[in-house]
Amino acid sequence: MTPNLQQPDLSVSNFFERTPDLVCIAHRNGFFKRVNQAVIEKLGYSEQELMSVPISTFIHPEDKQFTALRRSELLRGKKLLNFQNRYVTKAGATLWLEWTSIYFPEDEVVFAIAKDITERKETELETAEKYKKFKGLATHFKSSIEEDRKTLANELHEELAHLAAVLRSDVEWIKSNAFELSPVARTRIEHASQVGQQLVKAIRRISFSISPNMLVHLGLGATLDWYCREFSVMNGLTCRYEGSFDESSLSEEVKTDLFRICQECLINTLSHGQASYVRVVVEENGDVLQMVITDDGKGFDVEQHKSKSGLVRMRERAASINGELSIHSEIDKGTRICVSVGKNIL
Repeated sequence: MTPNLQQPDLSVSNFFERTPDLVCIAHRNGFFKRVNQAVIEKLGYSEQELMSVPISTFIHPEDKQFTALRRSELLRGKKLLNFQNRYVTKAGATLWLEWTSIYFPEDEVVFAIAKDITERKETELETAEKYKKFKGLATHFKSSIEEDRKTLANELHEELAHLAAVLRSDVEWIKSNAFELSPVARTRIEHASQVGQQLVKAIRRISFSISPNMLVHLGLGATLDWYCREFSVMNGLTCRYEGSFDESSLSEEVKTDLFRICQECLINTLSHGQASYVRVVVEENGDVLQMVITDDGKGFDVEQHKSKSGLVRMRERAASINGELSIHSEIDKGTRICVSVGKNIL
């Protein structure tokens, strides 16, 4: 004998009432026409209370304006997909909802389904707040380091360079006024004069490397241009800079980090790359500012060297300004390093 199995109720009305998602039908005039039990339970209002006032009454005050804008787009035929906003429950709690809605102009009604994403959203906001605090601490830490570097650079330039210049001046005076010196002594004094000149240049170069004050006074483009030319002279390889960008909107933090990344990259190229030519280009590409550094060196296996301290420092600096650093290198085919920073966060 065949058992009499009760068939499930597959009607739309049954789904409307029993689904855990918030489902509602709203009139074009902004009032609810029908809501399921989930809407009543989540918002805490009775069905009569929900029907008696405009839907905007329950929307969080800070979300009313942009919700009204999206609703007007919906009524013009644009579907609403994964739209997030906040509602306020009868108990005063904030409820995050994610909506998918469609408008039926022939009936002048909106059919909408929402998921309660409050828990997920609170986690996202908490994570964002922690990131904001972490970024603030990282920025403060970097600023403190840069300030210490500026102090050290000023002391090198103002104190040591001055003392070295005085010493060189004294040696020059001895060389010009001591007539009875032996040839050996004169040779030693000439050597001391040359060393003194090299010492002054070295102190100024080191001072610049520690903290390039040009960044503040002349900007990123001029600083990179000078640094590349100086790098060429000091190390016997060709290093060219090309720049085409508006740096008026760049913060001091972004300019400093881009310079430090370039500095780190050139030092790595000199130490390990065995390159004869390096090119540094900074340009705008749509909404992105890019700094691209290429060389004709021996290249390396990126995967094997990704944990090297120099590459790690560059990645960390790029990340600290919400930028991305990409590295492409092949053995005997050189290296290309690109830093991309969104202009909207500069």
